[in-house]
Amino acid sequence: MKDSGGVRTLAARIFDAAHLTGEFTLRSGATSTEYFDKYRFEADPALLRDIAEAMAPMVGDQAEVLAGLELGGVPIATMLSQVTGLPAAFVRKEAKTYGTCRLAEGAAVEGRRVVVVEDVVTSGGQVLTSCAQLRERGAVVSRVLCVIDREAGGAEALAADGLELRALLARSDLDPGRR
Repeated sequence: MKDSGGVRTLAARIFDAAHLTGEFTLRSGATSTEYFDKYRFEADPALLRDIAEAMAPMVGDQAEVLAGLELGGVPIATMLSQVTGLPAAFVRKEAKTYGTCRLAEGAAVEGRRVVVVEDVVTSGGQVLTSCAQLRERGAVVSRVLCVIDREAGGAEALAADGLELRALLARSDLDPGRR
């Protein structure tokens, strides 16, 4: 891990905020004595701002809109919007069937260069779905930002669809023995 701008310190702070021990049932049904609760770093205003400031250079100068994916990408995109001055859109997992019936709320994405923002990327499945839906609505999407790449094939899956993943941290960067 490069330690530009205190990224090592930021990794330690994220780990300290989100790493839990106890007994947890995982999505798979298995149990674990460790759990990583990503919402804990997203809910800490000082830590969230520091994450957004560290991610801001990753946005690129061609971006016109930041699109936060429901649910975890929304607070990151909101704070990143504050830091960069770019407008934000909030992307649902599916368009609502009432009111505006929109997939993306907030800033318009049609015909604009959109950077998709997510908290954690694992396999990339939902990111791929959301990017395809944004593209169907006329958004120009080629870059995805995330706080943590879990190193579980997401970057490769996104690359196969023409999407560049830029992660602030890899899962291995959070291991205390690697910092």
